[in-house]
Amino acid sequence: MAQHLIERMLVEVDGEGDPIVCVHGLGGTTNTWTPLLPALTRQQVLRLDLPGSGRSNRAYALADSTPQQGRLSIATLVDAVLRACDALGIERAHFAGHSLGTIVCQHLAAREPRRVRSLALLGALAAPPEAVRTALKARAQLARSTGMYPIAEAIVKNALSNSTRETLPVAVAFVRESLLAQDAEGYARTCEALATAEAAPAEAIRCPVLLISGDEDIVAPVQGARALASRLAEARVEVLPRCGHWMPVERPAECQRLLREFLAPHGASALASRRTVH
Repeated sequence: MAQHLIERMLVEVDGEGDPIVCVHGLGGTTNTWTPLLPALTRQQVLRLDLPGSGRSNRAYALADSTPQQGRLSIATLVDAVLRACDALGIERAHFAGHSLGTIVCQHLAAREPRRVRSLALLGALAAPPEAVRTALKARAQLARSTGMYPIAEAIVKNALSNSTRETLPVAVAFVRESLLAQDAEGYARTCEALATAEAAPAEAIRCPVLLISGDEDIVAPVQGARALASRLAEARVEVLPRCGHWMPVERPAECQRLLREFLAPHGASALASRRTVH
């Protein structure tokens, strides 16, 4: 594995082959995708900590000198992903997103369709409903005033399935630590970016799309994934039983199988998707 700092944004690169770019969700990091790496052994895997998250909490996009004065938005996150791809010579790739990352991937696919071979969306959202927007703004203020502890406890209680909490203590610990390790201000700005997110134009997304949902996901319910799939040109929905919103760590084996099956027919020579970096 190689680590890169691109405009102070951390990017990890594993393996060789057809590129896939993995975009985590709110409160996530590159490690959101670690349980799924066994399904991606034939890929060149790019995992990044988005500006404001994980080890990218001092990324250039957060600086007051940027045009956004350090504020994050879906557009700035899309720009960050594209700059990482450009810096590493990735001209065309598969993209995988979790939660907030699914919104970033949809906007990227609509804006730059030539760069996207397929989308794998786990816990997919088109855009937050109004009540969730209000809650996200309140959560941003809570992060700034109190820190990450109450947020981590609430997410473990509400975003994981009953089965996960009862039988998978390692998954519970993973999610809790992923939240507790976040920079509070970076997390708050990411909450605000999600609170203002609008849906990408679904008609502009022409690539194959896999949507993986958990049957106990109250953050991104199955019916939302099905509604999104109905607006896409080529999409299918897979529902995981006894699973909440953090499916990469709650049901890694099932997610690995679905990713392998989805990527296999869409694989092609990496030479068509990469260029040499000088």
